[in-house]
Amino acid sequence: MDYILSTNNLTKRYGKQNALDNVSIHIKKGDIYGLIGKNGAGKTTLLRIISGLADATSGEYSVFGRNPQEMKGLQSRIGVLVENPGIYPDMTAYQNVRTKCLALGIRDKNVPNELLKLVNLSYTGKKPAGKFSLGMRQRLGMAMALAGNPDIVILDEPINGLDPEGIIEVREMIIKLNHELGITFIISSHILEELSKTATVFGIINNGAMVEEITAEKLAEKCESRIELMTDDAAKACTVLEEMGFTNYKVLENGFINIYEQLERTGDITMELALKGVRTTHISIANKSLEEYYVELVGGNGGNKNA
Repeated sequence: MDYILSTNNLTKRYGKQNALDNVSIHIKKGDIYGLIGKNGAGKTTLLRIISGLADATSGEYSVFGRNPQEMKGLQSRIGVLVENPGIYPDMTAYQNVRTKCLALGIRDKNVPNELLKLVNLSYTGKKPAGKFSLGMRQRLGMAMALAGNPDIVILDEPINGLDPEGIIEVREMIIKLNHELGITFIISSHILEELSKTATVFGIINNGAMVEEITAEKLAEKCESRIELMTDDAAKACTVLEEMGFTNYKVLENGFINIYEQLERTGDITMELALKGVRTTHISIANKSLEEYYVELVGGNGGNKNA
């Protein structure tokens, strides 16, 4: 499969400490790739390397099927907002975006206005960016990252410190740009529930290592609300469930039966199983948030000190 961006065993070492440990990621065109990890897990280090802002100790990565040495002339196809937006506080929003455009060789004076309109900042006029709210500064950083019509936009903790209104604005903007312009996003965050509202693929990183890559669809299946049932006879229990009208269930390797419908009927299930001579050893309603899934996957361990 062809990927718009991928890494292969990417490692970054500071002294004897690995900030990244053989990390491999795979991102397809049109993905909103959510990079999940606690503060210090290695997210920013990874993003800095694939943005060209830092060098790896070992391993490799490719963007648009090319290695970093072959990227000359293609840097404008990658928009980057890593850590704080690099804005000039005494300049207006237009002047900031215009400066970024000129650095990319874009001289059309209408482009900055188009970008500001895209991120809902066309109303700021002569107000200096230093007087913007945090959410406005983040959106200005997004406008600058979008200069040059990039195919990929890399965002590091884009909603960190925002109020609820600012979070909604950034979320809606990312979804709009992805759906309408086909931009591929790579977004790191430790605010997992918010990331779950936008990402189509997740990469879970812990202590510098990639723990799992999983699509939003697969994750939804794993976190779906269900009845978890354990009996002394799974085969007979399935027969009883079907007689009761249950069709959406799955028998797992560990003997558990997950039932994905009629969740209010746990009492009926245990009673009917007992009448048919099947002993229920466990029954409960289960569902997981993304945060709970992450904690279960990494064991609740803290990250290292290197971001």
